[in-house]
This record gives sequence, structure tokens and C-alpha cells, in this order.
Amino acid sequence: MDLKDPILITGAAGFIGARVVTSLLERGFRNIRCLDKDTSSLTRLGEMIDRHGGASQAEVIKGDLLSREDCSKIANDAVVIYHLAAGTGTKAFSDAFLNSVVTTRNLLDACLERKCLRRFVNMSSFAVYTNRKKPQWRLLDESCPVEEHPESRAEAYCFAKVKQDELVIEYGQKFAIPYVILRPGNVYGPGKKSIPGRVGIDSFGIYLHLGGSNPVPLTFVDNCADAIVMAGLVPGIDGEVFNIVDDDLPSSRRYLRLYKRNVRKFKSVYVPHALSYLFCYTWEKYSKWSRGQLPPVFTRREWAATWKKTRYSNKKLKEMVGWSPKVPMTEGLRRFFESCKEGVKSP
Repeated sequence: MDLKDPILITGAAGFIGARVVTSLLERGFRNIRCLDKDTSSLTRLGEMIDRHGGASQAEVIKGDLLSREDCSKIANDAVVIYHLAAGTGTKAFSDAFLNSVVTTRNLLDACLERKCLRRFVNMSSFAVYTNRKKPQWRLLDESCPVEEHPESRAEAYCFAKVKQDELVIEYGQKFAIPYVILRPGNVYGPGKKSIPGRVGIDSFGIYLHLGGSNPVPLTFVDNCADAIVMAGLVPGIDGEVFNIVDDDLPSSRRYLRLYKRNVRKFKSVYVPHALSYLFCYTWEKYSKWSRGQLPPVFTRREWAATWKKTRYSNKKLKEMVGWSPKVPMTEGLRRFFESCKEGVKSP
């Protein structure tokens, strides 16, 4: 691939997107289009690009993927598209669908018009996996089942990501759109301060530690960005799905202990897996019995996806893409905890 070929990044001003831009600049690419709809975020992104000496190599664009006209303009001549924009931070299924699925359809349709795309890299998530009907401790890898009924998870993000993946695969099969789907675990690093939900929750006024001895599928943001960039450049991987997790994953218990030691101390209560499963089962049954009086937030599907004992693998990503995490887990956690010390809030 020529370093002058046009590359488009949607969601470029986001937590991961900004690192993807940096990674491309470090590789010497000279025709990068950085799209986001948040003007203030784009200003920060422009400043970051200037600091990395890429002002003449990266164009910062404000646009809306819900506009088919905008999609047609920004996809013009793009050889690789890194599609990171998504409908996050909303509990409404309609909003999540609109900002993840409809936007993706508009972008894919624009690619069909231009007929110059070599790779469409779609950012998915571990959230799409059901992790049910599997023995405990069985490996979760790319061959594992995806939620067939994501609407039952009561999680708008999961629903939207499943439908987005289905759309990308459909366009690949019907229109020969060359694509790769990436599913990262919990992406962490400076810029984020929250403890992953796989470790526990504080929904009831006290922090409940639910993960126990489960490994936490972490990937440091710089490592994740490198995997994303490489997935758009490595030949021979069209139509593949890759999970992104780092090496040497800490257990939930170890992660929580390190967080308390390095960031701030707080009280937490460990809830054994059997008890947390029973709680989710009871909540789910009462929610159905009360006909929605109690929202189905905690269900057996949520428990399986988030707190069931599971192991994770990055073998496929390493073997087919040639990726390896440049930032070791110990260093990544050190940087993360250091960034959390300033202005940290309750977990």
C-alpha cells in the first residue's frame, strides 16, 4: 500500500481513534482523513496531530455519518476505512441502532459508489459474544457464538454492535466489500478512569466485586490501536474476525487490589459467582413477573457475558496479522493507574 493512498478514520477524535491516527502518522502515511462530528473534540485532535508533526499529512473533517451526502464526500477515493464511530453512551436501542447501524450502512453504500475500497475495518466489541451454553473456563475466541437475540440483553450497545456486524458481513457477501471485523476486550489507558464492569459494579451504593478469579480481557489503548491499523494493511485477511486482548491478563481480584493500592482505597464486597448468578436469575424472573416494573438490567445473559468464568486468546491476531502488544501489561497498568490519580472519582 502506498503511503499517499487516502485513508479514512471515523470517530478519529475518540479515545481509540486518536491513537489510530497517531499510529498511522508514525508509519508515515500522508493522506489521512480524520472524521468526527464533535467540533471541540476535533480541535483537540488537530492539536494532537500538530504535536506529532502531521499537520500536512492528516486532514481533520467535521461530518455526520447520518448524512449520505457527507458519507459520499468523505469516502471519496478512500482505500482503507477504519470505522470506529459508534453509538455509545445511550440506553435507547433506537439511538444506538441509528448511530451504529444506519451510519455504517450509509458509509458502506458510499463505498459501493466509489468502488476503490481495499479494506473496511469495522470496530466491534466483546459485547457481541453470548458466552452461554459453554463449560466454565472454556476459551472465548473468534469461533464462539454471537448473541442471536441481542435485544434480550437489555443493553443497547450490544444490540447495535451485533446488528452492525451482521450488516458488514451482509455487504461483504452480497457486494464483495472487503472487510475485517475487530472485537477488542476492555480498552484501557490514560484518558479513562473507570474500573471495567467485568470487575464489579457500584449500582447499590457499595462496590460489589463480581469478577473474582476471572481474567479481565484488557488491551492497552496503544496496543489496540496498533492492531486496528495492522488489520487495515495486512493482505490476505478479508472476511476475518479478530479479538484484541493483551498478554498476561490479570485476574479481576488482582486488578482490584492493584487499583486500590495505586489509585485510591475504598470498601468492596466480594460476591461469589454462584450468588451473583442467583441474584441475576431472581432479578430476571421478577422483571418478567412484574411486566417490566423492574427493568431487566441483571439477567442470566448479562451474567454469562460479563461474569462467567472465561479464558481469552489473542492467538489468531498474532498468527494472521503479526500483531503483538508493544506495551506490556505491567507497564500499561502503571500508566493507567498513574493517570487515574488526578481527579479520580468513586469506581
